[in-house]
Amino acid sequence: MSTARISTLPNGIRVVTDTMDSVETASVGVWVGSGTRHEPAEINGVAHLLEHMAFKGTHRRSAPEIVREIEDVGGHINAYTSREQTAYYAKVLKDDTPLAFDILADILQNSVFNPEELARERAVVLQEIGQANDTPDDIVFDHFQTTAFPDQPMGRPVLGTPEIVTGMSREAIMDYMGRVYGGSRMVLSAVGAVDHDETVRMAADLFGGMSPNSDASSRPGEYHGGDYRENRDLEQVHLVLGFPSFSYHDEDFYAAAVFASLFGGGMSSRLFQEIREKRGLAYSIYAFSSYYMDCGYFAIYAGTGENDLAELTPALCGEIRGLVDTIDEYEVKRARNQLKSGTLMGLESTSSRCEQIAQQMLIYGRRIPLSEQVALIDAVDVAAVAKVADRIFSGRPTLAAIGPVDNLMAYDDLRGRLAP
Repeated sequence: MSTARISTLPNGIRVVTDTMDSVETASVGVWVGSGTRHEPAEINGVAHLLEHMAFKGTHRRSAPEIVREIEDVGGHINAYTSREQTAYYAKVLKDDTPLAFDILADILQNSVFNPEELARERAVVLQEIGQANDTPDDIVFDHFQTTAFPDQPMGRPVLGTPEIVTGMSREAIMDYMGRVYGGSRMVLSAVGAVDHDETVRMAADLFGGMSPNSDASSRPGEYHGGDYRENRDLEQVHLVLGFPSFSYHDEDFYAAAVFASLFGGGMSSRLFQEIREKRGLAYSIYAFSSYYMDCGYFAIYAGTGENDLAELTPALCGEIRGLVDTIDEYEVKRARNQLKSGTLMGLESTSSRCEQIAQQMLIYGRRIPLSEQVALIDAVDVAAVAKVADRIFSGRPTLAAIGPVDNLMAYDDLRGRLAP
């Protein structure tokens, strides 16, 4: 039974709580329904840089004081930026919940964006970009995204580019925050040893003065697909093969999640058993679905040696083409159980539950009860999974690969092998 309660402040901020009587801690946070896809092209990376700068001092606290105050009571605070959301969150003992809320409110409303701090943080983000570029099994996903969604906000990197970040001004960051961070696109989430009415009172006191207005428009995501390959002197080739998939709101959303688990979600999945266990063609291989508000994609990642690359891609194509007609009830049931267990295990963590309910509020405008989630997963049968697989693999593929790629199949040959 869900204990989640929801209230909305006059400025549009939604306050959602989920009380867990068995814990002595609280996870709290503010989720903003804006991210990389809501940025103008000329300031790509501003959402991420803003997330960094929020911790670099306010009118009330210096940067060291922000961290020290939360860590003095044994808590921790962090943030992240994605293509559609930015989150600021903390975990503390229950008696320190007011402090956590106060700090979150402070950094979201009173940050000073000190020019010296901005110069240092630009350098930090440039290091982060450099580190990502030096990590091929990380940066290959950015290249995949750009290739799948070219020349549009959905395809731009979350971190931005060195050229743009270097020139990002204080005024550009402040203007973006003032334009986008409005109550209508914000969810305050609190889970654990929390009281709903008290949380709403604190939220009204600390966040009630924020403007309700938010201009976070974005061009709809348009999947195109294509080919990206980068020859690097590496021990392995890092490869991502993907296809257009579905949004959060698609009727096949849960079937797509079951399919991803069945095809490449664990050691018992088809990809792991066939590609790694039987053929030994990859050390790491898995499949996953990424969903957005209006689009999505399904992808396979594999890390393989140069000598196995020529055999790997045809093997993947064979698994894809032979899938739809060979799905059986046993593996669908196993995938359903894996998905349900992952959902249930996540609910045992206050942090995971805090994030989940905040995201549900931003995406669906409501808390989805566990019983409803389980029922939707249980309703997925062989026919539903086969339908999803057919929908996904009928789309144009996207291929991104980094490493010694000379033995990689040509893109047109790949398309030919995957054609119905």
